[in-house]
Amino acid sequence: MLYPEDSEIDGGRLRIGGCDAAELAAEFGTPLYVVAEDDLRSRARAFTGAMGDGEVVFASKAFPCTAVLKVFHEEGLSVDVASGGELALAQKAGYTGERIVFHGNAKSAAELKAAAEAGARIVVDNFDELDKLEALQAPVEVMIRVTPGVVADTHAAILTGHAGSKFGFSLPQAPEAIERLTHAPWADLKGLHMHIGSQLFDLEPWRLAVEAIATLGDFGAYDLGGGLAVAYTTERTPPTVQQYVDTMRATADELLGPGKALSIEPGRALVASAGVTLYTVESVKDVDLPDGRVRFVAVDGGMSDNLRPMLYGARYEAEIADRFGGESLCMVAGMHCESSDILVRDVMLDDPKPGDVLVIPATGAYGHAMANNYNSLRRPPVIFCKDGDARVVVRRETFDDLTARDVF
Repeated sequence: MLYPEDSEIDGGRLRIGGCDAAELAAEFGTPLYVVAEDDLRSRARAFTGAMGDGEVVFASKAFPCTAVLKVFHEEGLSVDVASGGELALAQKAGYTGERIVFHGNAKSAAELKAAAEAGARIVVDNFDELDKLEALQAPVEVMIRVTPGVVADTHAAILTGHAGSKFGFSLPQAPEAIERLTHAPWADLKGLHMHIGSQLFDLEPWRLAVEAIATLGDFGAYDLGGGLAVAYTTERTPPTVQQYVDTMRATADELLGPGKALSIEPGRALVASAGVTLYTVESVKDVDLPDGRVRFVAVDGGMSDNLRPMLYGARYEAEIADRFGGESLCMVAGMHCESSDILVRDVMLDDPKPGDVLVIPATGAYGHAMANNYNSLRRPPVIFCKDGDARVVVRRETFDDLTARDVF
């Protein structure tokens, strides 16, 4: 459940896309993002198959990588972007026109101009943005983002549909935005957009959100957002893609009326389980405490390649890549100068020692996206694996890259 579908454990050794994980680490170095390409395609097809004539929009912030975007472009997905940079990546991957959905709560005039020139669908977030578009007077297709005032069961940092959210028009504000855009000669108002949060296991809040936006009138199109959870540990199982889509469509048909053009925006649900991160163990340290002993297994990465545990308290699992299973209780620590740089807490490993390759699964979402140069580490490469072949789609940064923007 946590590892790519296109992976196997053979004699305790992990293989991804037909490639031995430990051998990948030896060939390409660590830290290393490894992606099973066929998993990206199979997840895309699961969503498009379930949606039928509906639209599947990849939330590119989850994995803003040209090669990933090209795969989803080939599979017929649209893409959502939230900055000029993400727009440029989408265009480089082949996206044009209405297959680009432009999001964001603080779009600049320059970004809106670029989105209009690209023919993108713009999701209008606030009145200041509406004023910028009126000044631009470029013909654009728009949707209105509405905050439905729904609290979902997820971490506060990734909750977006509650009344205190920074995103979208509140329910009392939305009618004014609808009125202005309905009569704007430059705007082709398609309908409403909502998003209530990420990493959601419970489907009931979506119903409450749809009930809320249904009070704003009848529209031809609705974007119901994303947020379907993925499994990062074995403790919780998310709804299947089919369960999620069936619930969304049935709710929309009941509350908004049949025959609406529906869009959904999965991000992590498309990419998380397709990827793993490989590390090299650099040290193993036993520390005696009053209530027991802690074994720190320190690796050559950390919060520079996976910031989620530090930002959200996100939990992961781990294994030694060529010795799955074990009885040694460990804490996987990063190499950065922060006590919070802990990747995995309380995990059982098989007698880890320096030089071992450690793997953390379900890191296809937001690892590469949030990678940074803290402590001047070079951001890791991204490797696609398929049918026993591995290819670099994003190279590892060099030390020269770290100074490339310096001006003396």
